[in-house]
Amino acid sequence: MAFLKFLTGLFGSKQDDGRLETGALPAEPTAEEEEQWDEHFFEETCRKRDRFWAEVGEVETDVLAHLISPSFTGGPDWPTTRQAYRVVRRKDTTIIATDGLSDPFRGVAGGENGFELELFIETPDIDPAHAGQAGDISSIGKSWAFEVLQNVAGTVAGAGGINEQLDRYTVLSVEVPGVSQSHAVQTQVPKRFITDDDCIGVLIGAPNPDFQTEIADMPLSPVRIVPITIITAAELDHIRANGAAERMELVEKLTASGVGNVSAFTRPNVL
Repeated sequence: MAFLKFLTGLFGSKQDDGRLETGALPAEPTAEEEEQWDEHFFEETCRKRDRFWAEVGEVETDVLAHLISPSFTGGPDWPTTRQAYRVVRRKDTTIIATDGLSDPFRGVAGGENGFELELFIETPDIDPAHAGQAGDISSIGKSWAFEVLQNVAGTVAGAGGINEQLDRYTVLSVEVPGVSQSHAVQTQVPKRFITDDDCIGVLIGAPNPDFQTEIADMPLSPVRIVPITIITAAELDHIRANGAAERMELVEKLTASGVGNVSAFTRPNVL
């Protein structure tokens, strides 16, 4: 069912006669050169992520971040110790997006842009007390949307990325358990989105939003912008019973209904 449970040659090229070309080995970079290398690609990555989101909506200058990185306290490792989240305000919805899953791995010259993806959730249903006004994101971290995104991001980071699974299945399902242990989800999300066994279901990778879902010109490798969408308890039960076929049908019906990737509390069940 594809569920994700929370929980070139080194020395030279060969000639036609099979001999190796010889020559001096390249000098190992100094620590200072490695730091400059890392910083250059990190800055380019941030610049292109910011440019991408600026085309989607109004990007808040500040980011949501931890005082102490969760990677230091037993949490899942992101490509660097930096684990942050962007807020993008649109006309009728708010987007919260991970900002760091695609950071280049430090000290890995010629590597990829981290896990080569960033996740986002888009919703009109963040309580105004948490959403705040433009320029103020101080309470968004108390919202159900941030908590769901943070949990899914932890699952994805713990798996070392999910692009191979997305290539194979197109869309994945995640069950985030322990809703009763969560203040934000338990109190802010309608009961029909929470299963009898205390889970909330999420689609990863589809439906597609109304904007591009790839930053193709990242400095090291292309990066996917991956939607996550909460689903009702009834829809999750259908997926549990029927697997991939039901998951794809759900995506098709959400798209046809006009809801798409948007996590909207007022929408009806579509399965």
